[in-house]
Amino acid sequence: MNLNLRVMTPIRTVWDGQVQEVILPTNSGKVGVLPKHASLLTALDIGVLRVRTNTQWSRMALMGGFAKIENDRVTILVNEGEKASEIDPQEAQKTLELTELSLNKADNPRQKIEAKLAFRRAKARLEATIQAPIS
Repeated sequence: MNLNLRVMTPIRTVWDGQVQEVILPTNSGKVGVLPKHASLLTALDIGVLRVRTNTQWSRMALMGGFAKIENDRVTILVNEGEKASEIDPQEAQKTLELTELSLNKADNPRQKIEAKLAFRRAKARLEATIQAPIS
Protein backbone atom coordinates (compact mmCIF):
# COMPACT_ATOMS: atom_id res chain seq x y z
CA MET A 1 0.00 0.00 0.00
CA ASN A 2 1.09 3.54 -0.72
CA LEU A 3 0.39 7.09 0.31
CA ASN A 4 -0.15 9.90 -2.16
CA LEU A 5 2.08 12.77 -0.99
CA ARG A 6 1.77 16.30 -2.29
CA VAL A 7 3.96 19.13 -0.94
CA MET A 8 3.05 22.61 -2.16
CA THR A 9 4.34 26.14 -1.60
CA PRO A 10 2.61 29.30 -2.82
CA ILE A 11 4.77 29.23 -5.97
CA ARG A 12 5.36 25.55 -6.81
CA THR A 13 4.72 21.90 -6.12
CA VAL A 14 7.81 20.44 -4.43
CA TRP A 15 6.64 16.80 -4.43
CA ASP A 16 3.71 14.97 -5.98
CA GLY A 17 3.83 11.20 -5.99
CA GLN A 18 3.45 7.86 -4.29
CA VAL A 19 5.43 7.08 -1.11
CA GLN A 20 5.40 4.37 1.55
CA GLU A 21 6.02 6.49 4.66
CA VAL A 22 6.24 10.12 5.77
CA ILE A 23 7.67 11.65 8.95
CA LEU A 24 6.29 15.14 9.57
CA PRO A 25 7.93 17.88 11.69
CA THR A 26 4.88 19.06 13.66
CA ASN A 27 4.69 21.69 16.39
CA SER A 28 4.34 18.93 18.98
CA GLY A 29 7.07 16.61 17.64
CA LYS A 30 7.59 14.17 14.79
CA VAL A 31 4.59 12.29 13.42
CA GLY A 32 5.03 9.16 11.33
CA VAL A 33 2.44 8.44 8.66
CA LEU A 34 1.84 5.05 7.05
CA PRO A 35 -1.04 3.85 4.85
CA LYS A 36 -4.39 3.64 6.67
CA HIS A 37 -3.39 6.47 9.04
CA ALA A 38 -6.26 8.14 10.87
CA SER A 39 -7.45 11.46 9.44
CA LEU A 40 -5.49 14.36 10.85
CA LEU A 41 -4.97 18.07 10.34
CA THR A 42 -1.81 19.42 11.98
CA ALA A 43 0.41 22.48 12.01
CA LEU A 44 3.95 21.92 10.79
CA ASP A 45 7.02 23.42 12.39
CA ILE A 46 10.19 24.55 10.69
CA GLY A 47 12.06 21.30 10.17
CA VAL A 48 12.85 18.34 7.97
CA LEU A 49 10.21 16.23 6.23
CA ARG A 50 11.37 12.66 5.70
CA VAL A 51 9.86 10.57 2.90
CA ARG A 52 10.36 6.87 2.17
CA THR A 53 9.92 5.49 -1.34
CA ASN A 54 10.59 1.74 -1.32
CA THR A 55 13.81 1.51 0.75
CA GLN A 56 15.11 5.00 -0.15
CA TRP A 57 14.67 7.96 2.21
CA SER A 58 14.48 11.55 0.95
CA ARG A 59 14.47 14.79 2.91
CA MET A 60 12.94 18.21 2.44
CA ALA A 61 13.39 21.38 4.46
CA LEU A 62 9.99 22.83 5.36
CA MET A 63 9.44 26.32 6.71
CA GLY A 64 6.20 25.83 8.60
CA GLY A 65 2.71 25.21 7.32
CA PHE A 66 -0.04 22.59 7.59
CA ALA A 67 -0.54 18.92 6.76
CA LYS A 68 -3.80 17.13 6.06
CA ILE A 69 -3.95 13.34 6.16
CA GLU A 70 -7.05 11.66 4.81
CA ASN A 71 -7.75 8.44 2.87
CA ASP A 72 -4.06 7.66 2.25
CA ARG A 73 -3.45 11.19 0.96
CA VAL A 74 -0.98 13.51 2.66
CA THR A 75 -1.34 17.11 1.51
CA ILE A 76 1.24 19.55 2.82
CA LEU A 77 0.96 23.31 2.39
CA VAL A 78 4.08 25.20 3.44
CA ASN A 79 5.45 28.72 3.25
CA GLU A 80 8.68 27.41 1.71
CA GLY A 81 10.02 23.97 0.93
CA GLU A 82 13.18 22.57 -0.68
CA LYS A 83 14.29 19.07 -1.50
CA ALA A 84 17.69 18.20 -0.06
CA SER A 85 19.01 17.83 -3.62
CA GLU A 86 18.19 21.51 -4.25
CA ILE A 87 20.27 22.73 -1.29
CA ASP A 88 24.01 23.42 -1.49
CA PRO A 89 25.43 22.02 1.79
CA GLN A 90 28.36 24.47 1.91
CA GLU A 91 26.06 27.46 1.38
CA ALA A 92 23.66 26.07 4.02
CA GLN A 93 26.54 25.70 6.50
CA LYS A 94 27.71 29.28 5.90
CA THR A 95 24.17 30.59 6.31
CA LEU A 96 23.80 28.69 9.58
CA GLU A 97 27.04 30.19 10.90
CA LEU A 98 25.96 33.72 9.90
CA THR A 99 22.54 33.34 11.48
CA GLU A 100 24.14 32.01 14.68
CA LEU A 101 26.32 35.14 14.84
CA SER A 102 23.26 37.34 14.31
CA LEU A 103 21.43 35.45 17.06
CA ASN A 104 24.31 35.99 19.48
CA LYS A 105 24.49 39.71 18.62
CA ALA A 106 20.74 40.39 18.88
CA ASP A 107 20.12 42.82 21.71
CA ASN A 108 16.39 43.57 21.68
CA PRO A 109 13.38 41.23 21.71
CA ARG A 110 12.41 41.82 18.08
CA GLN A 111 15.94 41.18 16.81
CA LYS A 112 16.13 38.03 18.93
CA ILE A 113 12.87 36.67 17.50
CA GLU A 114 13.89 37.41 13.91
CA ALA A 115 17.38 35.98 14.44
CA LYS A 116 15.98 32.84 16.08
CA LEU A 117 13.63 32.22 13.13
CA ALA A 118 16.45 32.76 10.63
CA PHE A 119 18.65 30.36 12.63
CA ARG A 120 15.92 27.66 12.74
CA ARG A 121 15.38 27.96 8.97
CA ALA A 122 19.11 27.70 8.26
CA LYS A 123 19.40 24.72 10.60
CA ALA A 124 16.51 22.90 8.88
CA ARG A 125 18.09 23.47 5.46
CA LEU A 126 21.43 22.08 6.63
CA GLU A 127 19.81 19.10 8.41
CA ALA A 128 17.95 18.22 5.21
CA THR A 129 21.28 17.77 3.40
CA ILE A 130 22.81 15.43 6.02
CA GLN A 131 22.66 11.80 4.95
CA ALA A 132 22.52 10.37 8.47
CA PRO A 133 20.23 7.44 9.34
CA ILE A 134 16.59 8.39 9.95
CA SER A 135 15.88 8.86 13.64
